[in-house]
Amino acid sequence: MFVISVAAQLSGLHAQTLRSYDRLGLVSPGRTSGGGRRYSMRDIVLLREVQRLSQEDGVNLAGIKRIIDLENEVDALRSRLLELTEELAAAHVAAEQAAATVHASYRRDLVPVRRETALVVWKPQPRR
Repeated sequence: MFVISVAAQLSGLHAQTLRSYDRLGLVSPGRTSGGGRRYSMRDIVLLREVQRLSQEDGVNLAGIKRIIDLENEVDALRSRLLELTEELAAAHVAAEQAAATVHASYRRDLVPVRRETALVVWKPQPRR
């Protein structure tokens, strides 16, 4: 975690710019109990990306905010997709195990019969 002056140096931006970006919601650093901003390396990387988009690509701050929001949404959707894929795989395994259990129970009830023409009457015994 970095204080705002160190984060400004690492990102190549002025501390006041970091405060502005925080107010606009472009970067949301952690806070101390006293309210001071604490920037992580992830925040520094994001600040550099904001600067690159602004200076090199000519994207305005509203556009940058939209890009960041969309990237965060894509990341959240990817995570959710992974969770659902794992749940689906677990459900398939459970269904296969249930089917195997049912099929195994049928095999115990089967009685071999000779190929003769015959009528077989079977009465199950009451379960105890």
